[in-house]
Amino acid sequence: MNAEEINVSLDGQLQKIPAATPLEHLLTQLSLAPESVATALNGQFIARSARAAALLKDGDQVLLFKPIVGG
Repeated sequence: MNAEEINVSLDGQLQKIPAATPLEHLLTQLSLAPESVATALNGQFIARSARAAALLKDGDQVLLFKPIVGG
């Protein structure tokens, strides 16, 4: 593993990504529209507005799921 790469679990699959990648950028790399997916980082929901500040670290667990709408 490159010293500038980290391992994160993305929906249970190990992924190598550049260190300090924002969650928002990871979704862009996956070609996912920001509004098409909800995100959790290490079991905590991350709002769309907070994704740019959520820098991924080695060993983080990212879950992607369909947002729940309605009431």
